[in-house]
Amino acid sequence: MWWHPENFKAQKPYLEVRSAVIRAVRGFFDGQGFTEVETPILQVCPVIDAHIRAFGTDLRGMDGEIARKLYLHTSPEFAMKKLMVAGMEKIYQICHVFRNGDDTKRHSPEFTMIEWYRTHSDYNEIMEDCIGLLRDVAVAADIKKYVYKQYGCDPYGDFERITVREAFVKYAGFDLADYLEDTDALRAKVREIGLRAADDDHWDDLFFRVMDAKIEPHLGMMKPTFLCDYPIAMASLSKPKKDDPRFAERFELYVCGIELANAFSELTDAAEQRRRYHIEMDIKERLYGERYPLDEEFVAALEYGMPESGGIALGIDRLVMLAAGASDINQILWCGKP
Repeated sequence: MWWHPENFKAQKPYLEVRSAVIRAVRGFFDGQGFTEVETPILQVCPVIDAHIRAFGTDLRGMDGEIARKLYLHTSPEFAMKKLMVAGMEKIYQICHVFRNGDDTKRHSPEFTMIEWYRTHSDYNEIMEDCIGLLRDVAVAADIKKYVYKQYGCDPYGDFERITVREAFVKYAGFDLADYLEDTDALRAKVREIGLRAADDDHWDDLFFRVMDAKIEPHLGMMKPTFLCDYPIAMASLSKPKKDDPRFAERFELYVCGIELANAFSELTDAAEQRRRYHIEMDIKERLYGERYPLDEEFVAALEYGMPESGGIALGIDRLVMLAAGASDINQILWCGKP
């Protein structure tokens, strides 16, 4: 059991930083003219990404019979995009989200997230938002740098921007573009650079293994890093790059080796979104034995017409950890993990 009065006394300085960070986050977006919104936590479809798993619940009728299945949202994304189709242009939401995954010192199954969206923009504008936000939060927390264990990261200087291809060449020693369509060749290459690669590993298994071992440990050291332009197969909600549709306009933001945020130039093509949904659910069913229903209202909203947009999800708890210098997520949660 994490929570205890004595533990809480030790937590108090971290929790004071938490309050300051959340005030700074709200102040940043309110000052930029964003509207704060609240959307339902229970969703028909909690996520499209094959590797994110949700918590489900049965909705019962007056007779006690199961009427339908709903899920705790893993992100407020689909509902917020419906609001953009309805005419809202700059929106943000700070909310609790739920993911049935690893329970570690850097992840809780229930955590706090901020998502924000800008219409008539793309992931480049979202990067600029991130730069301003990290600097404002650092000022509010009265810190010169973000810290995780022995690592430090200065948000006041230049941010690094590197593509996934460039990162693979720099840190793993090969160009990922040469292996996008060939799992066997990628498997052989992963073994060649000294990593484990099982005969039944799929392409995305191998991709993540290289990311975890060779690339992520170098990101966000000394200065924050935008890791950009993921393979299209790793970006189910993102717009393809015009100059190379094998890759998507997606970035992740890293600070001290920790993934802090995930952002896209949003996919607005309803037919393509439906196609990607089926691909992701086929993968989920193969790996985890489950699939989620498609949110048809979300697809209908895309068909109605969603403007070109940029959007992002950023983990508040991890941001607080970095601002407070905490090494365990329990230190910055009010009563620890459930």
